[in-house]
Amino acid sequence: MGRKVHPFGFRLGTIKDWQAHWFAEKGYTELLHEDLHLRRLVLQGLAEAGVSKVEIERSANLVSVTIHTAKPGIVIGKGGTKVEALRQMLEAEINAPGRPPKKVRLNIHEIRQPELDAYLVARNVAEQIEKRVAYKRAMKQAVSRALKLGAKGIKVTVAGRLAGAEMCRREWERAGRVPLQTLRADIDFGQTEAHTTFGRIGVKTWIYKGDILPPPKKTPVPAPKVESISPAVE
Repeated sequence: MGRKVHPFGFRLGTIKDWQAHWFAEKGYTELLHEDLHLRRLVLQGLAEAGVSKVEIERSANLVSVTIHTAKPGIVIGKGGTKVEALRQMLEAEINAPGRPPKKVRLNIHEIRQPELDAYLVARNVAEQIEKRVAYKRAMKQAVSRALKLGAKGIKVTVAGRLAGAEMCRREWERAGRVPLQTLRADIDFGQTEAHTTFGRIGVKTWIYKGDILPPPKKTPVPAPKVESISPAVE
């Protein structure tokens, strides 16, 4: 049996960071489920905005939610009305009766190259499969686009009842290098599902963007030599 490790969890603390920044000595379970609920609401409410990930940071009475999206105009809306409605909805969800009130602050971060974001690439392949596009064509297009925009390697995997077959199978397309066991390798990973009439098809994407090397060590500067001057002998 293969032992699979998530590419983000494998690199946490070295080149990857957590998507939630908070610490709790009490009520950890409630805060964790609250984070999952907030992420679910954002992804469902902004399904057409190309949201890749949602980062949450907590302080005493403030919850900061950073939304990474490829279409910030859809998230913000005309005159900021849509983002304000989303903020009010999230505040109403976390401010349950009997709890101290909390405020929600939304930050919108634009993804300038969605073709190099693993989740958005997987979502694009899944949407094409839902529209009955051939899965091989969808995978090859995603791989070629990523390589043209500077990715050093990409791997796309689809699994399920491909093309309506009776038996499930797995197919993949890869180009370039995808070093999964190298800690310094910057690997972006995303997975999603395509909901078709004959069942769900899972889509996974790995994108290798290069190595993140540690900063060079500073070499100590040697101290200048002081020559001792012997006293003159009379």
